[in-house]
Amino acid sequence: MSGRETALEVLTACRQLDAWSDGSLKAACKRNSLDRREAALAAQLTYGVLQNRALLDFYLDRFCDQGMEKLEPVIRDVLRLGACQILLLDRVPDSAAVDEAVKQIKAHRRPRAAGLVNAVLRRLSREKGRLPEIPAGDPAVYLSIRYSHPRWLVERLMEILGREEAEAFLRANNTPVPTAVQRNSLKCDRADLVEYWEHWDKEGLRALPHPWMPDCWQISGGGSLEDQRAFQDGWFQVQDAAARAAVLSAGLKPGERVLDVCAAPGGKSFAAAMDMENQGEIIACDIHPHKLALIEKGAERLGITCVTPVLADGRENRAEWNGSFDAVLCDVPCSGLGIIRKKPDIRYKAPAVLAGLPRVQRAILDNASRYVRSGGVLIYSTCTVLPEENEEITADFLVCRKDFVKEPFSLPGGEKAEGSVTLWPQRHGTDGFYLCKMRKR
Repeated sequence: MSGRETALEVLTACRQLDAWSDGSLKAACKRNSLDRREAALAAQLTYGVLQNRALLDFYLDRFCDQGMEKLEPVIRDVLRLGACQILLLDRVPDSAAVDEAVKQIKAHRRPRAAGLVNAVLRRLSREKGRLPEIPAGDPAVYLSIRYSHPRWLVERLMEILGREEAEAFLRANNTPVPTAVQRNSLKCDRADLVEYWEHWDKEGLRALPHPWMPDCWQISGGGSLEDQRAFQDGWFQVQDAAARAAVLSAGLKPGERVLDVCAAPGGKSFAAAMDMENQGEIIACDIHPHKLALIEKGAERLGITCVTPVLADGRENRAEWNGSFDAVLCDVPCSGLGIIRKKPDIRYKAPAVLAGLPRVQRAILDNASRYVRSGGVLIYSTCTVLPEENEEITADFLVCRKDFVKEPFSLPGGEKAEGSVTLWPQRHGTDGFYLCKMRKR
């Protein structure tokens, strides 16, 4: 199967099954036995369409007499894939993009649509040097189309950041992002990993040190990290610098007892184990039984023995844990709006679905706070940038719980935080991420 057909398969899964694009793409490439070249094309097309869907539809609508909304979903997706190649990819000739789109729509038993697909994409190709301008009268409408984010989110970001920085955030979400990895200090020295990186050019991969996070590298290029010997041997784990900063802020020491309330797939628990030199106890909880297996598998690969996966709901109290942990990591379920650059389909989630999240987040934080011993640390974090899921949650918690107080900390790059900080892709080069450090009196 080709990269184009795999991309269509993933877009269909996202639309029909509410599947996540990253996991669906990975599974489809493996299932369809794509070589590196076709897998790279599938990824470019999948993310190209998801990151630019509103923009592509805006242009396609101008050349489609029926209008995009009146077309069958599969026809819309085929047109978007063709438009993505014509407008956004340099290495695909326009003629090939058109021809392949026509073949693709015929293969999906839509022969009558072949003429429409051919006509629309050929018009787009002829006119791509003088495309219609996006209406600029309303900034929110313009930015929503230009960067293919929902208008409600654009308006909210402009309230938080202002027009200029909101656009920088939206632009960052549509920019290819390298994969951040953290060295496993339990398995290898820094020099060993640096030497390993030096041989990667042969495989089309490149590793550059993170600008401010120690023992973190940014990986770019094609290929699968999971196929690398160093990954299989547990020399590193994939983890964004923002998530690593949350664990570092806790100041964990060997021999301590730590609870990770919403742990799966285990990244923060593993980072904590490295900081603790694999000495002490880390209870890693999740509400889904199948995710506990992911934690077990990850710990085994990394050579970590102090992490114990436990099935638990973060909202339900376990009396035997009350007041018994030196540190509690509370990375709660959230809207995920800080990781749109990695999961572009998050932008299409209905805002109504997100409305109930603060109630769940607060319930988890309230319960998790019971587990902290006197003098212990409570870390609240999310991978979103909305104040209603972040500052407003912790501020209200601290008003109600006088036995907790914010504790200042510093990021590895030197930035001072008075107890909490929001990290932004356009400012810090990380995921959008909030973390708050609280100490129990």
